[in-house]
Amino acid sequence: MHPIRTLLPLLACLLLSACASTSAPIRSPLASWVPSPNHNARGPVIIVLHHTDQASVQQSLDTLRSANSGGKVSAHYLVGADGHIYQLVGDDRRAWHAGPGRWGTITDLNSTSIGIEIDNDGDTPFAPAQIAALIRLLDDLCTRLRIPRTQIIAHADLAPTRKQDPSRFFPWQQLASAGFGVWPRDSDGPAPVGFDAWLALQAFGYSLDDRAAAAGAFHRRFRGRDDLPATLDVEDARILHSLLQQSP
Repeated sequence: MHPIRTLLPLLACLLLSACASTSAPIRSPLASWVPSPNHNARGPVIIVLHHTDQASVQQSLDTLRSANSGGKVSAHYLVGADGHIYQLVGDDRRAWHAGPGRWGTITDLNSTSIGIEIDNDGDTPFAPAQIAALIRLLDDLCTRLRIPRTQIIAHADLAPTRKQDPSRFFPWQQLASAGFGVWPRDSDGPAPVGFDAWLALQAFGYSLDDRAAAAGAFHRRFRGRDDLPATLDVEDARILHSLLQQSP
């Protein structure tokens, strides 16, 4: 028999074997494999927004593919000031963008989220083309990955003692008008008598381990301010009352 004809079936078997091995489930050698059909792929349930705090999109691309002062970092996406969208990590993979923190009952944000970096130095407004691209990206992600459209948070929301991004310049209200995140409604009126704003802040998702930091992150996102007292006032109570009315 011709040696090439002999080799072809062998190569085909090897390729089929390789394909099967890459798709096979990871199994323990200690257990009997009795598969159940009742499962699905693990996927993200929330989206975390960051600003890069760097000088250019190229610098950020370099950082997100290498390291910063704290070690290796990455994000799933980077949105340039011109609206160009870069993907650095697959949607099904765990990018290293959130770090330690908590949002509601979620304590491992890297494992449960999509991270989006936005090219911005933290001291200037975000470019219109950039926000338009971000909204398109959010629509794509929420549709494909079935992430609830209300589940869009700031990096500072989950780590208020460490982070301030995206800055007070980020247009959360515009995002909410496009159907992403949540924004207080004037029609909900003031908070009722006896309303506990701190408990409401916790119910919304913020950790109260450091109340001053949590209040600062909340003010930055919902009042666009970094200079308010580290407490909650009547306006904060009104906002929180409205936000909770919109919770699922």
